[in-house]
Amino acid sequence: MREYLKLYIDGQWVEPVALKTLDVINPANEEVAGKIALGAEADVDKAVKAARKAFATWSQTTREERLDVMQRVLAEYQKRFGDLANAVTEEMGAPASLAQRAQVPAGMGHLATAIGILKDFKFEEDRGATMIVKEPIGVCSFITPWNWPLNQIMCKVAPALATGCTMVLKPSEVAPFTGQIFAEIMHEAGVPAGVFNMVHGDGLGVGVPLSTHPEVDMVSFTGSTRAGIEVAKNAAPTVKRVHQELGGKSPNIVLDDDVFAKSVAGGVRQIMTNSGQSCNAPTRMLVPSKRMDEAIAVAKEAAAQVTVGDPTGNAMLGPVVSKTQWDKIQDLIQKGIDEGATLVAGGTGRPEGLDKGYYVKPTVFANVTNEMTIAKEEIFGPVLSILGYDTLEQAIEVGNDTEYGLAAYVQAEDLSKARDVAKKLRAGQVSINGGGGDMMAPFGGYKMSGNGREWGDFGFHEFLETKAILGYAPKQEA
Repeated sequence: MREYLKLYIDGQWVEPVALKTLDVINPANEEVAGKIALGAEADVDKAVKAARKAFATWSQTTREERLDVMQRVLAEYQKRFGDLANAVTEEMGAPASLAQRAQVPAGMGHLATAIGILKDFKFEEDRGATMIVKEPIGVCSFITPWNWPLNQIMCKVAPALATGCTMVLKPSEVAPFTGQIFAEIMHEAGVPAGVFNMVHGDGLGVGVPLSTHPEVDMVSFTGSTRAGIEVAKNAAPTVKRVHQELGGKSPNIVLDDDVFAKSVAGGVRQIMTNSGQSCNAPTRMLVPSKRMDEAIAVAKEAAAQVTVGDPTGNAMLGPVVSKTQWDKIQDLIQKGIDEGATLVAGGTGRPEGLDKGYYVKPTVFANVTNEMTIAKEEIFGPVLSILGYDTLEQAIEVGNDTEYGLAAYVQAEDLSKARDVAKKLRAGQVSINGGGGDMMAPFGGYKMSGNGREWGDFGFHEFLETKAILGYAPKQEA
């Protein structure tokens, strides 16, 4: 059993001011997998002050100095690849294949991308007699989720390091093992003391102090819209920058063409990835009403092929992360049944043969209307809603009829039609025919899906202030 009872502050592993612990549950077997120390306001204060002190020197480092540190971090990350993959599977139930193929590589990819960007990034620009300077914003607090833990840690840490910011990380207390190992990586890589700090804890004990602390210049939060609103409220009195990547209820518009069946099956498989625990998951599939019966048949067959079981084995679908999430998903599945949607596959309860662990049946509803709860609320589980449309204009209208705007998807044989639909969807990222995996593409949402963008050079700008130095260039003699 893992025991992580220290916090990482100012380049050292330190005891919390007052030791309080939390058990971490393995969602596959519901047993205690480890124990972490829970930090508190006093620990946050120590970490923020360490970051503030380090900012004075780290912000003045050269591009080459920061590149050297980041390349050392990448080397250490690669050394711990296996440890990170095992931790992801143990803490949040991602199948081993997904952990090795996507979860761990995602973090590594963001770091490698940031290194490449930093080599040529322009921090200064001449505009006549004025110099425009991009400077690090300062001390940043990062509050990260459990569903893609390394992806979300690194898409904040990497650009912050690259731009000269210092930081305090609060990884999810539900899935903290990867955060712990990541802090070990940063230590072994020789990141200067105080540049990176990590405080384990929950939202009330650590998240709130990180959002309210007057010496924090920016808070970057990834999680639910409800929690994101609270972070923004807490940050408002100190007028710090707030970056949020929040919830989603992404439409997946399937056009009426010869690849219809392939598109429907692919949409089912995609929603099942990571047990549906992705904020950008294509949870609302829109199909032509006249082909609803065909969509039901294809979706039922695709869902039946999804295997559920022990994430350390060969199952495609592991458990969801916690009993809290399992209960919420079960309630929403029942609401779908009660409100009259057609249950195509799955339903309430655990899959057959699994009497322990937070496993959810791969579930598909059809004949869903956009007024139903399952079409409006973010379920965050392996649950797909299929809605019908009569015209493409109606599909776009329904697709946009949500308080969210994180992602959207279009499936079409005719690329020109797909492009036209994509341009009309109100979402921060739209994928055509499975296009994805571009770490240079900005990631973030419209509406209640958040503000700001992560990934690539767009992520760099979130961590920079803009200064105009007038009269920088000497005036020319007449």
